Amino acid sequence: MNKKQSVLLSLLTSTPIGALGGLIGLGGAEFRLPVLLGMLKLSARKAVAMNIAISLITIISSIIFRIPKISISTLLPLSLVMFSIIVGSMTGAYFGADFSKKVTESLLKNTILILLIFIGCLLICEGFVPFITGGINFGHVSIKVLVGVFCGLIIGFISSLLGVAGGELIIPILILIFGVDIKIAGTVSLLISLPTILIGISKNASNKMYSDKKDFTSLILPMGIGSIIGAFIGAALVSMISSEIIRLLLGILLIFSALKLFIEKK
Repeated sequence: MNKKQSVLLSLLTSTPIGALGGLIGLGGAEFRLPVLLGMLKLSARKAVAMNIAISLITIISSIIFRIPKISISTLLPLSLVMFSIIVGSMTGAYFGADFSKKVTESLLKNTILILLIFIGCLLICEGFVPFITGGINFGHVSIKVLVGVFCGLIIGFISSLLGVAGGELIIPILILIFGVDIKIAGTVSLLISLPTILIGISKNASNKMYSDKKDFTSLILPMGIGSIIGAFIGAALVSMISSEIIRLLLGILLIFSALKLFIEKK
């Protein structure tokens, strides 16, 4: 594949993935990775590094386009939950990097497979017959903070092992446990994912993974442009699509991700 074809493919494939990021609140790493590995024939190490860099562009673009559509007064009450999940996520990511050497990949994938299918089915059922109202009643704010930290530990742990931002887990946790509307949860998820992505990029930069200028011009730049265009489209659709449909879409994506994981495991 020549450079012109690579640029065109990068632009075309990144736009719909960026639209998912803008609509739901995901970095799109899981959907972008097969393109980098399969179509563009990158090595696994380089694909992960490029994926994280493009995810950063997707997340920042989605935040910029989504924030004006949501009142800041809506986000302020969630600041404590956001902070507690971020603290837990950073800690979980730190320990997850070491634990990855001890746990078998098969056990990890089986656990995530079951978790994603369960959450996906729960969200689809909730989309058809709403039964979750206001999340869990914690009784005291300190308990809510502890739960947020614990959830963050799980998110960061899994994210560090799989090399993703963790939006697929963050959004369901915000909806099912903390009772956040999915449209707001998508924006909050992007804000929570940002520190994890920045740590991943700094780690790859220290390992000289971004030293080749050709990667920037032929891959990161065109995929970044496609992600920005997609994020704009996705963010514009947020106000047009009901929360129930977005919840259904997220549930389907979670189950799809789980099945993809199962196929790869086989």
